[in-house]
This record gives sequence, C-alpha cells and structure tokens, in this order.
Amino acid sequence: MEHIVTVQDAVTAFADWAEPTDAELDAIEREMPLILADVDLVDAQIVVLDRTPTELDTQRIRRARRRLLAARRALANRTASASLPGGAA
Repeated sequence: MEHIVTVQDAVTAFADWAEPTDAELDAIEREMPLILADVDLVDAQIVVLDRTPTELDTQRIRRARRRLLAARRALANRTASASLPGGAA
C-alpha cells in the first residue's frame, strides 16, 4: 500500500498566521493609486472587447492611460526622492 501525501507547504502557505508584515502593507498602500489606475484602464478596455469603440470609449481609455502614466510617474518620483541620501532632490 502506498500513501498519498500532500505537499504541506502548499497547503499551509496561506494559513492565518501568514499575514503580511507592516512593511508589505505600507508598500501596498503606496502603490494603491497605481493599482486603481491600472484597474480603471483594464475596465475601460474590457468594455470595448466585443464592440466597436465609440468616441466616448476612446476618450475613456485615453484618460485611463493618462491617469495610469501619472500614477506611475508619481510613484517613481516618490521612490527616487526617498532613496536620495541627505534629502536632496
């Protein structure tokens, strides 16, 4: 008789005691505007998957792309300014 064994790490990888650290939560909070902008862009793109985009759809996608780029730029600038020694910009 051969025993079937589960992979314990895979089963318990998401146990209650494996919560994110404060540093991980802070990183998520810093990236939240970027995440939300990305979700808005994906939502706008999903709307036009099965139909021809109207002018309003095109504008919505264009605005979502601009918001996403602005959020990426803001995050990159915040990260770059935080890593400069002496607080110099």
